[in-house]
Amino acid sequence: MTFAYAPAPESRSVVDIAPSYGLFIDGEFTPAADGKVFKTISPSSEEVLSEVAQATADDVDRAVKAARKAFEKWSALPGAERAKYLFRIARIIQERSRELAVLESLDNGKPIRESRDADLPLVAAHFFYYAGWADKLDHAGYGPNPRPLGVAGQVIPWNFPLLMLAWKIAPALATGNTVVLKPAETTPLSALFFADVCRQAGLPKGVVNILTGDGSTGAALVGHPDVNKVAFTGSTEVGKAIARTVAGTDKKLTLELGGKAANIVFDDAPIDQAVEGIVNGIFFNQGHVCCAGSRLLVQESVQDELLDALKRRMQTLRVGDPLDKNTDIGAINSAEQLARITELADAGEAEGAERWAPACELPSNGYWFAPTLFTGVTQAHRIAREEIFGPVLSVLTFRTPAEAVEKANNTPYGLSAGIWSEKGSRILWMANKLRAGVIWSNTFNKFDPASPFGGYKESGFGREGGRHGLEAYLDV
Repeated sequence: MTFAYAPAPESRSVVDIAPSYGLFIDGEFTPAADGKVFKTISPSSEEVLSEVAQATADDVDRAVKAARKAFEKWSALPGAERAKYLFRIARIIQERSRELAVLESLDNGKPIRESRDADLPLVAAHFFYYAGWADKLDHAGYGPNPRPLGVAGQVIPWNFPLLMLAWKIAPALATGNTVVLKPAETTPLSALFFADVCRQAGLPKGVVNILTGDGSTGAALVGHPDVNKVAFTGSTEVGKAIARTVAGTDKKLTLELGGKAANIVFDDAPIDQAVEGIVNGIFFNQGHVCCAGSRLLVQESVQDELLDALKRRMQTLRVGDPLDKNTDIGAINSAEQLARITELADAGEAEGAERWAPACELPSNGYWFAPTLFTGVTQAHRIAREEIFGPVLSVLTFRTPAEAVEKANNTPYGLSAGIWSEKGSRILWMANKLRAGVIWSNTFNKFDPASPFGGYKESGFGREGGRHGLEAYLDV
Protein backbone atom coordinates (compact mmCIF):
# COMPACT_ATOMS: atom_id res chain seq x y z
CA MET A 1 0.00 0.00 0.00
CA THR A 2 1.38 3.40 -0.97
CA PHE A 3 0.63 6.71 0.67
CA ALA A 4 0.40 9.89 -1.38
CA TYR A 5 1.91 13.14 -0.15
CA ALA A 6 -0.66 15.70 0.95
CA PRO A 7 0.06 19.31 0.00
CA ALA A 8 1.79 21.13 2.84
CA PRO A 9 2.57 24.63 1.59
CA GLU A 10 4.29 27.14 3.83
CA SER A 11 2.12 30.25 4.06
CA ARG A 12 3.43 33.35 2.35
CA SER A 13 1.38 35.40 4.81
CA VAL A 14 4.18 35.08 7.38
CA VAL A 15 6.22 37.73 5.55
CA ASP A 16 5.15 41.25 4.63
CA ILE A 17 6.41 42.39 1.24
CA ALA A 18 6.10 46.13 0.66
CA PRO A 19 4.83 47.27 -2.76
CA SER A 20 8.06 49.23 -3.27
CA TYR A 21 11.53 49.54 -1.73
CA GLY A 22 14.14 52.27 -1.83
CA LEU A 23 17.90 52.07 -1.41
CA PHE A 24 19.31 51.58 2.09
CA ILE A 25 21.87 54.36 2.56
CA ASP A 26 23.14 55.74 5.87
CA GLY A 27 20.55 53.84 7.88
CA GLU A 28 17.53 55.02 5.91
CA PHE A 29 15.55 53.89 2.88
CA THR A 30 15.72 56.45 0.10
CA PRO A 31 14.62 56.58 -3.56
CA ALA A 32 17.17 56.42 -6.36
CA ALA A 33 18.60 59.73 -7.54
CA ASP A 34 16.68 59.60 -10.81
CA GLY A 35 13.62 57.85 -9.37
CA LYS A 36 13.98 54.78 -11.59
CA VAL A 37 12.66 51.41 -10.38
CA PHE A 38 12.45 47.83 -11.61
CA LYS A 39 10.23 44.89 -10.73
CA THR A 40 11.25 41.71 -8.93
CA ILE A 41 9.16 38.66 -9.74
CA SER A 42 8.62 35.22 -8.29
CA PRO A 43 10.17 32.69 -10.73
CA SER A 44 7.69 29.99 -9.74
CA SER A 45 4.62 32.01 -10.77
CA GLU A 46 5.94 35.08 -12.65
CA GLU A 47 4.00 37.17 -10.13
CA VAL A 48 5.38 40.66 -9.46
CA LEU A 49 6.46 40.70 -5.81
CA SER A 50 7.59 44.31 -5.47
CA GLU A 51 9.13 47.35 -7.12
CA VAL A 52 12.74 48.15 -6.27
CA ALA A 53 14.90 51.24 -6.76
CA GLN A 54 17.54 51.22 -9.53
CA ALA A 55 20.69 52.76 -8.04
CA THR A 56 22.72 55.16 -10.18
CA ALA A 57 26.37 56.16 -9.97
CA ASP A 58 25.28 59.13 -7.82
CA ASP A 59 23.59 56.72 -5.42
CA VAL A 60 26.75 54.61 -5.29
CA ASP A 61 28.71 57.74 -4.41
CA ARG A 62 26.24 58.61 -1.62
CA ALA A 63 26.48 55.11 -0.18
CA VAL A 64 30.28 55.02 -0.30
CA LYS A 65 30.47 58.41 1.41
CA ALA A 66 28.10 57.20 4.14
CA ALA A 67 30.23 54.09 4.63
CA ARG A 68 33.43 56.16 4.72
CA LYS A 69 31.96 58.48 7.34
CA ALA A 70 30.79 55.53 9.48
CA PHE A 71 34.16 53.76 9.15
CA GLU A 72 35.97 56.12 11.52
CA LYS A 73 33.80 55.28 14.53
CA TRP A 74 33.06 51.66 13.61
CA SER A 75 36.71 50.71 13.16
CA ALA A 76 37.61 52.44 16.42
CA LEU A 77 35.17 50.31 18.43
CA PRO A 78 36.77 47.56 20.52
CA GLY A 79 36.30 44.16 18.91
CA ALA A 80 34.09 43.02 21.75
CA GLU A 81 31.69 45.90 21.03
CA ARG A 82 31.50 45.08 17.31
CA ALA A 83 30.88 41.46 18.31
CA LYS A 84 27.77 42.49 20.25
CA TYR A 85 26.19 43.85 17.08
CA LEU A 86 27.07 40.71 15.13
CA PHE A 87 25.65 38.48 17.85
CA ARG A 88 22.50 40.60 17.88
CA ILE A 89 22.12 40.31 14.09
CA ALA A 90 22.59 36.52 14.31
CA ARG A 91 19.90 36.19 16.98
CA ILE A 92 17.44 38.37 15.05
CA ILE A 93 18.01 36.26 11.94
CA GLN A 94 17.21 33.15 13.98
CA GLU A 95 14.09 34.78 15.41
CA ARG A 96 12.88 35.90 11.98
CA SER A 97 14.12 32.87 10.06
CA ARG A 98 10.63 31.74 9.04
CA GLU A 99 9.91 35.09 7.40
CA LEU A 100 13.29 35.11 5.69
CA ALA A 101 12.96 31.53 4.43
CA VAL A 102 9.58 32.20 2.84
CA LEU A 103 10.83 35.45 1.33
CA GLU A 104 13.92 33.74 -0.10
CA SER A 105 11.87 30.94 -1.67
CA LEU A 106 9.39 33.41 -3.17
CA ASP A 107 12.06 35.67 -4.67
CA ASN A 108 14.59 32.99 -5.66
CA GLY A 109 12.47 29.93 -6.47
CA LYS A 110 14.33 27.46 -4.23
CA PRO A 111 12.36 24.90 -2.16
CA ILE A 112 11.32 26.11 1.28
CA ARG A 113 12.95 23.16 3.02
CA GLU A 114 16.31 24.22 1.56
CA SER A 115 15.97 27.89 2.47
CA ARG A 116 14.57 26.93 5.88
CA ASP A 117 16.86 24.00 6.76
CA ALA A 118 20.10 24.90 4.95
CA ASP A 119 20.35 28.58 4.05
CA LEU A 120 18.98 30.26 7.17
CA PRO A 121 20.84 28.17 9.76
CA LEU A 122 24.10 28.82 7.87
CA VAL A 123 23.36 32.55 7.62
CA ALA A 124 22.96 32.83 11.40
CA ALA A 125 25.98 30.57 11.96
CA HIS A 126 28.24 32.84 9.91
CA PHE A 127 27.30 35.89 11.96
CA PHE A 128 27.77 33.94 15.20
CA TYR A 129 31.12 32.61 14.01
CA TYR A 130 32.58 35.95 12.96
CA ALA A 131 31.21 37.65 16.07
CA GLY A 132 33.51 35.29 17.94
CA TRP A 133 36.52 36.48 15.91
CA ALA A 134 35.88 40.23 16.36
CA ASP A 135 37.88 40.53 19.61
CA LYS A 136 40.52 37.91 18.69
CA LEU A 137 42.01 39.38 15.52
CA ASP A 138 45.42 39.77 17.16
CA HIS A 139 45.51 35.99 17.47
CA ALA A 140 44.31 35.14 13.95
CA GLY A 141 47.84 34.75 12.60
CA TYR A 142 47.95 38.02 10.67
CA GLY A 143 50.28 39.96 12.90
CA PRO A 144 49.94 41.64 16.30
CA ASN A 145 47.75 44.55 15.17
CA PRO A 146 45.78 43.79 12.00
CA ARG A 147 43.84 46.78 10.71
CA PRO A 148 40.64 47.02 8.64
CA LEU A 149 40.88 48.15 5.03
CA GLY A 150 38.06 50.70 4.98
CA VAL A 151 35.01 50.54 2.72
CA ALA A 152 34.16 47.15 1.20
CA GLY A 153 32.18 47.04 -2.04
CA GLN A 154 30.44 43.68 -2.27
CA VAL A 155 28.46 42.19 -5.18
CA ILE A 156 26.55 38.96 -4.60
CA PRO A 157 24.69 36.48 -6.86
CA TRP A 158 21.10 35.29 -7.03
CA ASN A 159 21.57 31.59 -6.18
CA PHE A 160 22.04 32.00 -2.40
CA PRO A 161 21.11 35.66 -1.85
CA LEU A 162 21.04 35.80 1.95
CA LEU A 163 23.80 33.26 2.51
CA MET A 164 26.18 35.10 0.16
CA LEU A 165 25.30 38.31 1.99
CA ALA A 166 26.34 36.67 5.27
CA TRP A 167 29.57 35.33 3.75
CA LYS A 168 30.45 38.89 2.73
CA ILE A 169 29.11 41.14 5.47
CA ALA A 170 29.92 39.10 8.61
CA PRO A 171 33.76 39.03 8.20
CA ALA A 172 33.80 42.62 6.91
CA LEU A 173 32.04 43.94 10.03
CA ALA A 174 33.97 41.71 12.43
CA THR A 175 37.26 43.14 11.14
CA GLY A 176 36.08 46.76 11.43
CA ASN A 177 35.20 47.56 7.81
CA THR A 178 32.03 49.22 6.58
CA VAL A 179 30.03 47.86 3.65
CA VAL A 180 28.22 48.82 0.47
CA LEU A 181 26.51 45.70 -0.87
CA LYS A 182 24.71 45.16 -4.17
CA PRO A 183 22.40 42.12 -4.31
CA ALA A 184 21.53 40.45 -7.61
CA GLU A 185 18.92 42.15 -9.74
CA THR A 186 16.55 39.16 -9.65
CA THR A 187 16.76 38.54 -5.87
CA PRO A 188 16.93 41.86 -3.98
CA LEU A 189 14.27 41.28 -1.32
CA SER A 190 16.17 39.34 1.36
CA ALA A 191 19.00 41.90 1.30
CA LEU A 192 16.46 44.69 1.81
CA PHE A 193 14.91 42.66 4.62
CA PHE A 194 18.40 42.37 6.10
CA ALA A 195 18.61 46.18 6.09
CA ASP A 196 15.67 46.15 8.48
CA VAL A 197 17.48 43.53 10.61
CA CYS A 198 20.44 45.93 10.85
CA ARG A 199 18.15 48.70 12.08
CA GLN A 200 16.48 46.35 14.55
CA ALA A 201 19.93 45.41 15.86
CA GLY A 202 20.80 49.09 16.35
CA LEU A 203 23.75 48.92 13.94
CA PRO A 204 25.22 52.44 13.57
CA LYS A 205 24.09 54.29 10.46
CA GLY A 206 26.27 53.88 7.41
CA VAL A 207 28.01 50.69 8.55
CA VAL A 208 25.92 48.62 6.12
CA ASN A 209 24.46 50.17 2.95
CA ILE A 210 22.46 48.19 0.38
CA LEU A 211 22.05 49.28 -3.23
CA THR A 212 19.69 47.45 -5.56
CA GLY A 213 20.24 47.62 -9.29
CA ASP A 214 21.59 45.89 -12.37
CA GLY A 215 25.10 45.36 -13.69
CA SER A 216 25.70 49.08 -14.16
CA THR A 217 25.21 49.60 -10.42
CA GLY A 218 27.74 46.87 -9.64
CA ALA A 219 30.21 48.33 -12.15
CA ALA A 220 29.90 51.78 -10.55
CA LEU A 221 30.52 50.29 -7.11
CA VAL A 222 33.55 48.26 -8.21
CA GLY A 223 35.02 51.27 -10.00
CA HIS A 224 34.41 53.82 -7.24
CA PRO A 225 37.77 55.36 -6.25
CA ASP A 226 36.99 55.38 -2.50
CA VAL A 227 36.25 51.64 -2.23
CA ASN A 228 39.18 49.82 -0.61
CA LYS A 229 38.05 46.23 -1.03
CA VAL A 230 35.99 44.47 -3.70
CA ALA A 231 34.39 41.08 -3.09
CA PHE A 232 32.44 39.38 -5.85
CA THR A 233 30.65 36.07 -6.21
CA GLY A 234 29.23 35.27 -9.62
CA SER A 235 30.13 34.31 -13.16
CA THR A 236 33.70 33.97 -14.38
CA GLU A 237 32.98 36.39 -17.24
CA VAL A 238 31.96 39.20 -14.87
CA GLY A 239 34.82 38.29 -12.51
CA LYS A 240 37.32 38.84 -15.31
CA ALA A 241 35.79 42.25 -16.05
CA ILE A 242 36.07 43.20 -12.36
CA ALA A 243 39.71 42.09 -12.27
CA ARG A 244 40.42 44.35 -15.25
CA THR A 245 38.67 47.26 -13.52
CA VAL A 246 40.67 47.04 -10.29
CA ALA A 247 44.00 46.26 -12.01
CA GLY A 248 46.48 49.03 -11.30
CA THR A 249 44.62 50.24 -8.20
CA ASP A 250 45.37 49.46 -4.57
CA LYS A 251 41.98 47.79 -4.05
CA LYS A 252 42.07 44.37 -2.46
CA LEU A 253 40.09 41.82 -4.47
CA THR A 254 38.54 38.41 -3.90
CA LEU A 255 36.63 36.52 -6.58
CA GLU A 256 34.49 33.39 -6.15
CA LEU A 257 33.45 32.42 -9.65
CA GLY A 258 32.17 29.48 -11.69
CA GLY A 259 32.78 25.79 -11.37
CA LYS A 260 32.46 22.47 -13.15
CA ALA A 261 33.04 20.07 -10.27
CA ALA A 262 33.86 16.39 -10.71
CA ASN A 263 32.02 13.97 -8.43
CA ILE A 264 34.19 10.83 -8.61
CA VAL A 265 32.73 7.43 -7.71
CA PHE A 266 35.06 4.43 -7.36
CA ASP A 267 34.02 0.77 -7.58
CA ASP A 268 34.26 0.26 -3.83
CA ALA A 269 31.99 3.19 -2.96
CA PRO A 270 28.72 2.54 -1.10
CA ILE A 271 26.33 2.91 -4.05
CA ASP A 272 23.21 4.09 -2.20
CA GLN A 273 25.19 6.66 -0.23
CA ALA A 274 26.93 7.83 -3.39
CA VAL A 275 23.60 8.21 -5.20
CA GLU A 276 22.32 10.50 -2.44
CA GLY A 277 25.53 12.52 -2.69
CA ILE A 278 25.20 12.77 -6.47
CA VAL A 279 21.59 13.96 -6.21
CA ASN A 280 22.51 16.48 -3.53
CA GLY A 281 25.53 17.56 -5.54
CA ILE A 282 23.67 18.50 -8.73
CA PHE A 283 19.96 18.91 -7.93
CA PHE A 284 20.25 20.90 -4.70
CA ASN A 285 19.01 24.45 -5.35
CA GLN A 286 18.06 23.43 -8.94
CA GLY A 287 21.76 23.07 -9.74
CA HIS A 288 22.20 26.81 -9.17
CA VAL A 289 25.39 26.13 -7.20
CA CYS A 290 28.87 27.22 -8.26
CA CYS A 291 30.39 24.12 -6.66
CA ALA A 292 27.70 21.74 -7.99
CA GLY A 293 28.89 18.24 -8.87
CA SER A 294 27.87 18.66 -12.50
CA ARG A 295 30.35 16.09 -13.88
CA LEU A 296 29.87 12.55 -12.57
CA LEU A 297 33.01 10.44 -13.09
CA VAL A 298 32.11 6.82 -12.39
CA GLN A 299 34.43 3.79 -12.57
CA GLU A 300 33.42 1.62 -15.53
CA SER A 301 32.87 -1.56 -13.51
CA VAL A 302 30.03 0.00 -11.48
CA GLN A 303 28.59 2.34 -14.11
CA ASP A 304 25.48 0.28 -14.90
CA GLU A 305 24.65 -0.43 -11.25
CA LEU A 306 25.14 3.20 -10.26
CA LEU A 307 23.13 4.65 -13.15
CA ASP A 308 20.22 2.26 -12.51
CA ALA A 309 20.12 3.33 -8.86
CA LEU A 310 20.51 7.00 -9.80
CA LYS A 311 17.63 6.89 -12.28
CA ARG A 312 15.38 5.23 -9.71
CA ARG A 313 16.25 7.98 -7.24
CA MET A 314 15.66 10.74 -9.78
CA GLN A 315 12.16 9.37 -10.44
CA THR A 316 11.26 10.16 -6.83
CA LEU A 317 12.26 13.84 -7.04
CA ARG A 318 9.34 16.24 -6.82
CA VAL A 319 9.41 19.40 -8.94
CA GLY A 320 6.96 22.17 -8.15
CA ASP A 321 5.79 24.86 -5.76
CA PRO A 322 8.81 26.11 -3.76
CA LEU A 323 6.59 26.77 -0.74
CA ASP A 324 5.44 23.13 -0.60
CA LYS A 325 7.54 21.38 2.05
CA ASN A 326 7.56 18.19 -0.07
CA THR A 327 9.21 19.86 -3.07
CA ASP A 328 12.75 18.73 -3.96
CA ILE A 329 13.41 20.94 -7.00
CA GLY A 330 11.99 24.43 -7.30
CA ALA A 331 11.87 26.99 -10.08
CA ILE A 332 14.74 28.18 -12.27
CA ASN A 333 15.60 31.69 -11.13
CA SER A 334 14.86 33.60 -14.35
CA ALA A 335 13.78 33.27 -17.96
CA GLU A 336 17.33 34.17 -19.00
CA GLN A 337 18.84 31.34 -16.94
CA LEU A 338 16.22 28.87 -18.18
CA ALA A 339 17.15 29.76 -21.75
CA ARG A 340 20.84 29.17 -20.96
CA ILE A 341 20.14 25.74 -19.43
CA THR A 342 17.88 24.74 -22.31
CA GLU A 343 20.42 25.82 -24.93
CA LEU A 344 23.24 23.80 -23.35
CA ALA A 345 21.07 20.73 -22.80
CA ASP A 346 19.97 20.84 -26.44
CA ALA A 347 23.63 21.17 -27.46
CA GLY A 348 24.48 18.04 -25.46
CA GLU A 349 21.82 16.09 -27.33
CA ALA A 350 22.90 17.53 -30.69
CA GLU A 351 26.52 16.53 -30.01
CA GLY A 352 25.55 12.91 -29.47
CA ALA A 353 25.14 12.47 -25.72
CA GLU A 354 22.14 10.43 -24.57
CA ARG A 355 19.59 12.47 -22.65
CA TRP A 356 17.33 11.06 -19.95
CA ALA A 357 14.88 12.69 -17.55
CA PRO A 358 12.18 11.14 -15.37
CA ALA A 359 8.54 11.60 -16.28
CA CYS A 360 7.84 14.98 -14.79
CA GLU A 361 4.79 17.24 -15.03
CA LEU A 362 6.02 20.82 -14.86
CA PRO A 363 3.82 23.75 -13.74
CA SER A 364 2.33 25.87 -16.53
CA ASN A 365 3.46 29.19 -15.04
CA GLY A 366 6.99 30.13 -14.06
CA TYR A 367 10.40 28.85 -15.11
CA TRP A 368 10.98 25.11 -14.80
CA PHE A 369 13.43 22.47 -15.96
CA ALA A 370 13.18 18.76 -15.19
CA PRO A 371 16.19 17.02 -13.57
CA THR A 372 18.24 15.71 -16.50
CA LEU A 373 20.98 13.13 -16.95
CA PHE A 374 23.36 12.78 -19.91
CA THR A 375 25.32 9.58 -20.59
CA GLY A 376 27.81 8.90 -23.35
CA VAL A 377 29.45 12.25 -22.61
CA THR A 378 33.00 12.95 -23.74
CA GLN A 379 35.36 15.66 -22.57
CA ALA A 380 34.80 17.46 -25.89
CA HIS A 381 31.09 18.00 -25.27
CA ARG A 382 29.99 21.48 -24.23
CA ILE A 383 27.98 20.01 -21.37
CA ALA A 384 31.23 18.58 -19.97
CA ARG A 385 33.17 21.85 -20.37
CA GLU A 386 30.78 24.75 -19.76
CA GLU A 387 29.03 25.66 -16.52
CA ILE A 388 25.31 24.97 -17.02
CA PHE A 389 24.16 26.21 -13.60
CA GLY A 390 21.06 24.08 -13.69
CA PRO A 391 19.78 20.57 -12.83
CA VAL A 392 21.78 18.82 -15.57
CA LEU A 393 24.29 16.04 -14.84
CA SER A 394 26.92 14.84 -17.33
CA VAL A 395 28.24 11.29 -16.82
CA LEU A 396 31.75 10.26 -17.86
CA THR A 397 33.61 7.04 -17.04
CA PHE A 398 37.14 6.11 -16.03
CA ARG A 399 39.14 2.92 -15.44
CA THR A 400 42.04 3.92 -13.17
CA PRO A 401 42.56 6.56 -10.47
CA ALA A 402 45.13 8.29 -12.70
CA GLU A 403 42.55 8.58 -15.48
CA ALA A 404 40.01 9.96 -13.00
CA VAL A 405 42.49 12.65 -11.91
CA GLU A 406 43.27 13.57 -15.51
CA LYS A 407 39.61 13.92 -16.46
CA ALA A 408 38.66 15.74 -13.25
CA ASN A 409 41.41 18.32 -13.75
CA ASN A 410 40.64 18.77 -17.45
CA THR A 411 38.66 21.96 -16.93
CA PRO A 412 39.41 25.67 -16.70
CA TYR A 413 37.65 25.68 -13.33
CA GLY A 414 38.87 24.50 -9.95
CA LEU A 415 36.31 25.17 -7.23
CA SER A 416 35.29 21.80 -5.80
CA ALA A 417 35.28 18.02 -6.17
CA GLY A 418 33.88 14.93 -4.47
CA ILE A 419 35.48 11.52 -3.93
CA TRP A 420 33.52 8.35 -3.10
CA SER A 421 35.53 5.38 -1.88
CA GLU A 422 35.93 3.18 1.17
CA LYS A 423 39.72 3.46 0.99
CA GLY A 424 41.05 6.38 2.98
CA SER A 425 44.46 6.14 1.33
CA ARG A 426 42.87 6.45 -2.12
CA ILE A 427 40.82 9.47 -1.03
CA LEU A 428 43.92 11.22 0.33
CA TRP A 429 45.93 10.38 -2.80
CA MET A 430 43.17 11.75 -5.03
CA ALA A 431 42.68 14.88 -2.93
CA ASN A 432 46.38 15.65 -3.24
CA LYS A 433 46.19 15.35 -7.04
CA LEU A 434 42.95 17.26 -7.68
CA ARG A 435 43.26 20.96 -8.43
CA ALA A 436 40.18 22.12 -6.55
CA GLY A 437 39.72 24.46 -3.61
CA VAL A 438 37.19 22.31 -1.72
CA ILE A 439 37.20 18.51 -1.83
CA TRP A 440 34.49 16.45 -0.13
CA SER A 441 35.05 12.85 0.96
CA ASN A 442 31.98 10.56 0.79
CA THR A 443 29.69 13.56 0.94
CA PHE A 444 28.96 16.68 -1.09
CA ASN A 445 27.80 20.27 -0.58
CA LYS A 446 28.63 20.32 3.13
CA PHE A 447 29.42 23.80 4.46
CA ASP A 448 30.59 25.16 7.77
CA PRO A 449 31.40 28.77 8.69
CA ALA A 450 34.70 27.63 10.24
CA SER A 451 35.87 26.06 6.97
CA PRO A 452 37.39 28.14 4.14
CA PHE A 453 35.80 28.08 0.69
CA GLY A 454 37.27 29.19 -2.64
CA GLY A 455 38.84 28.03 -5.86
CA TYR A 456 41.72 27.95 -8.31
CA LYS A 457 42.10 28.89 -11.98
CA GLU A 458 38.94 30.42 -13.47
CA SER A 459 37.03 29.69 -10.26
CA GLY A 460 38.67 32.74 -8.72
CA PHE A 461 40.99 33.43 -5.82
CA GLY A 462 40.79 34.24 -2.13
CA ARG A 463 38.94 32.33 0.57
CA GLU A 464 35.68 32.97 2.40
CA GLY A 465 34.81 31.36 5.71
CA GLY A 466 36.98 30.31 8.61
CA ARG A 467 40.06 32.14 9.83
CA HIS A 468 41.15 32.44 6.19
CA GLY A 469 38.10 34.60 5.46
CA LEU A 470 39.40 37.35 7.75
CA GLU A 471 42.52 38.02 5.68
CA ALA A 472 40.62 39.52 2.74
CA TYR A 473 39.31 42.30 4.99
CA LEU A 474 42.53 43.09 6.87
CA ASP A 475 45.53 45.23 5.95
CA VAL A 476 48.20 42.52 6.36
